[in-house]
Amino acid sequence: MRWIVLAGGIAAGAYQLLAIVAALLRLSRRVETPGGAFPFVSILKPVRGAGAGFYEALHSNAAQDYPAFEMLFGVPDPSDPALAHIERLIARFPQRPIRIIRTSPGTPNAKAGTVAELARYAKGEVVLIADSDILVPDGYLQAVVAPLSDPRVGLVTCAYRAAGESWPARFEALGVATDFGPSTMVAPLMGVDEFGLGSTLVVRRSDLERIGGFDAVADYLADDYQLGRAIHSLGLRCVLSHIVVETHLSGRSWRDAWRHQLRWARTIRVSRGAGYAGLPITNATLWAVLAGAAGMWNLAAGLLALRFAMAFTAGWLVLRSRDTLRLWWLIPVRDLWALAVWAAGLRGNTVEWGGDRLRLTPEGKIIQ
Repeated sequence: MRWIVLAGGIAAGAYQLLAIVAALLRLSRRVETPGGAFPFVSILKPVRGAGAGFYEALHSNAAQDYPAFEMLFGVPDPSDPALAHIERLIARFPQRPIRIIRTSPGTPNAKAGTVAELARYAKGEVVLIADSDILVPDGYLQAVVAPLSDPRVGLVTCAYRAAGESWPARFEALGVATDFGPSTMVAPLMGVDEFGLGSTLVVRRSDLERIGGFDAVADYLADDYQLGRAIHSLGLRCVLSHIVVETHLSGRSWRDAWRHQLRWARTIRVSRGAGYAGLPITNATLWAVLAGAAGMWNLAAGLLALRFAMAFTAGWLVLRSRDTLRLWWLIPVRDLWALAVWAAGLRGNTVEWGGDRLRLTPEGKIIQ
């Protein structure tokens, strides 16, 4: 038993070190000023509801200093409260081509179906898809479009931090900054570059057409991951931008947080089964607890020290998540919560998303 704990602890510690290296490499990477041609960009935003900070997120996108872009909002529900915010945005930026399009997605994944409809109206040679609540920094649009000047790059995505008002939402945000976020930085170092994140997906229209458009991924729950996978299958790279964006978590109760995390867990399991099975190996808190139970106190202390060092390096220095500084003492609790979510996600083929209960195939497709 002690040998198992030792081996698991070494593996978990090695992952923490790898994540620290990945984060430091991002900090040390020289960021080139985007130059050259600026292609016309179509920003596609599927909309369903409006939470806290919604208008501020829209404003940050519309206010980008970029030569030519349009914003298309897909709104299936004519009574959606988000409409008032979008109309306010249109009034604030009359010079911008901003349009509201009433969509009627008939696809299993309504969000992907909405994007597929918006793409038919898009005029840009580059298409950017991002969740409607994504808050972006100045220079975002130039930075995420620039890598496509390299013909070997087919998709650009962004790491993100999360914010929330309630304790459950902030607890989730802590996990985004100190667990999920670091994993996206480690993936490229391990040669994994076939993924995209819903925070930002930037592709050429020509490449999008080669894979069959968004309709090709509209049956899947993880449409962002599947889009990256499809673009990668063309022999093109998916790259993680140096830009960090922010999303908002609206969960008000611990039940909301559990359901949200369980949906994420099952989404990862049906998308990357082998990677999901190995997640406990990276959980330093788990192995620290086991090491302590086995009387291996030096190992336990070392693992926790590495865990906190990794969380600070990736969660604060790179992602700039304020909750990493304020709630650092909850990281071990969050890790054990994640282990419980992982165990629950090992089984089951249903998820709850936007008030709907969806059934999944083993490949991650939604069963209507």
